[in-house]
Amino acid sequence: MAPPMSASGFLDALRAEGLAVVEVGDWRNHNRNHKGPWGPVHGVMIHHTVTSGSAHTVQLCRDGHTALPGPLCHGVITKDGSVHLVGYGRANHAGLGDDEVLRAVIAEQGLPSDNEANTDGNRHFYGFECENLGDGEDPWPAAQLDAIVRAAAGVCRAHGWSGRSVIGHLEWQPGKVDPRGFGMDRLRERVAERLKG
Repeated sequence: MAPPMSASGFLDALRAEGLAVVEVGDWRNHNRNHKGPWGPVHGVMIHHTVTSGSAHTVQLCRDGHTALPGPLCHGVITKDGSVHLVGYGRANHAGLGDDEVLRAVIAEQGLPSDNEANTDGNRHFYGFECENLGDGEDPWPAAQLDAIVRAAAGVCRAHGWSGRSVIGHLEWQPGKVDPRGFGMDRLRERVAERLKG
């Protein structure tokens, strides 16, 4: 179990991985903390946005929409590999997921199949939304995939976690398919390789 790092610590952890970080508005104080606690944190969750256009995507993830107020993540990773910070604290990204998956993440073990939605993921995960249509055809540029690896590794390094602390939304909540277009096992391998370097 770990308390979330400070907003400044989060920013420093990302920059230490060589990422191009864009601070969007008052991201440090933009959160959903009035809806419940944030922390202890246990891992990093990766999503795709089902959007195109970086400016539109960042704005949507910052503000949310009528049915789901923002922020919808902590950082938006756009096609060019930039990480746009849109919120810090509790964010509407993970929703309810499987408690057995959470236990596996905490233990840094292989993930069981997600077949329940009984645990508040917004409390326990850092979230990165990644600009992609999520149709299996929209490409994932190398710069973007590299930034996803670096962002996940930065958070894991700051907390002393391994690559097993990184999961996809599809591994957390039944019925979710994101991120679609690359494999989470390979992403975790790349995070692990980076953490060794």
